[in-house]
Amino acid sequence: MPFGLRPDHLRFTPIRRLLSRRDLFHRISMGIGGMALAELMGPDVAAASLPERRPAQYDVLPKKPHFPAKAKRVILLFQNGGPSQVDLFDPKPELSKREGQKPGAGYVNDVDAKKTGTWMGTPFRFARHGQSGMELSELLPGLARHADDIALIRSMVSDHSNHEQAIWNFNTGLIMPGRPSLGSWVAYGLGTENQNLPAFVAILNPTGLPVDGARNYSNGWMPAVYQGLPMRAEGTPVLNLEPQGSAAAAKGRLDLLETLNREHLHRHSDQLDLEARIASFELAARMQLAATDALDLARESRQTHAMYETGDPESGIHGRQCLLARRLIERGVRFVQVLHNGQPWDTHTNNEKGNREICRKTDGPTAALLADLKQRGLLTDTLVIWAGEFGRTPMAEGKDGRDHHKFGFSLWLAGGGIKGGVTYGATDDFGYHAVENIVTVADFHATILHVLGLDHERLIFRHDTRDEKLTDVHKAKVVSSILA
Repeated sequence: MPFGLRPDHLRFTPIRRLLSRRDLFHRISMGIGGMALAELMGPDVAAASLPERRPAQYDVLPKKPHFPAKAKRVILLFQNGGPSQVDLFDPKPELSKREGQKPGAGYVNDVDAKKTGTWMGTPFRFARHGQSGMELSELLPGLARHADDIALIRSMVSDHSNHEQAIWNFNTGLIMPGRPSLGSWVAYGLGTENQNLPAFVAILNPTGLPVDGARNYSNGWMPAVYQGLPMRAEGTPVLNLEPQGSAAAAKGRLDLLETLNREHLHRHSDQLDLEARIASFELAARMQLAATDALDLARESRQTHAMYETGDPESGIHGRQCLLARRLIERGVRFVQVLHNGQPWDTHTNNEKGNREICRKTDGPTAALLADLKQRGLLTDTLVIWAGEFGRTPMAEGKDGRDHHKFGFSLWLAGGGIKGGVTYGATDDFGYHAVENIVTVADFHATILHVLGLDHERLIFRHDTRDEKLTDVHKAKVVSSILA
């Protein structure tokens, strides 16, 4: 018998004989959407009698954290493809000194040992910045101005060297597909502060999806109410959101709702997917008004657009993504994930050119986001994360490229609960192995949840008779040295 069905579910009523299961779900969703839309369209429609319905088993209403939180919301700037630690964050003079030499024992290309090339130093200069003296690449002049605001981790490790598995690892905790993403866990644990906007939003590049597509922001086996809602940073951010039809049409949908929905939901109260679908249609109706304000970048000043470089032909898309992220979190969205098209950090060839291009597109808007959050007082309780799924090999791939690298790479955090001006962990002289204060993905996830007031051991979702956690069975530790 299919999961979730009991013998009493198989009894037929006149309504069930008239409608197929597909038609029933379709009409129910229209009816619930009409109910929410009616509340927005005017008193005549809103005053219509509404059927009673029990509260959803899962919702995104605000929830108390396990303990007092330093951060209330998250912006994840995900750098698809794997940024090079030795070209951006982790200077290695010894690597440059050994340029062109063959690596010794224990240093191989983990993706394909046959492709192991000679040591390849960085072509970019490093300098110290801020009172902390943090060393950063010349490719990051914008971020350099915020050296004292960020905590730089140089000792990250991943469980896999392939893009998809490493993305699943970073976003969901394991190297297998189908699990809820980090944003879904946060939405499940804390809900959201604005019921007229999604709890979790994924801001996409309008030119295309990131590698591995929607799984970057999937709800996995959690109810769909926790999935990231994709928005575009150009044109119409959310498609098919404009209200349609008249008040009379909405009243007709309410009538259908009264006929079908009261009976159906009463008899099928354990269908979580149906509950989530109802919630999504209600949210869509509320968003028809709330999103008009939140997604309209034209309401920002010329100075703000100039700061984010929204009109620049190279950095403009990322500038609009970052500006939209700020507008969403200041209106109560709990988790915003910003994603690139494809995997622009994947520099298998032309490493120098590729890094120059992607840094030119991203560094200015990223710095603008930090500055804007700071001047608005939002950085105090907003956690900003900049990270890719892994790093790049310190040895060459081919003539001038770098391959995937999981044994030691860098990322940074800023804002709520994070100590600025901190450099944590270290790799060896070549930037190959993390050797000091190693941070696993599970450790990283536990730390993120901690600053949000959530204990990774207590944030549980029951699935298929198992108590699931973001950190799963890993013995994760909170990286307390980077916490304020």
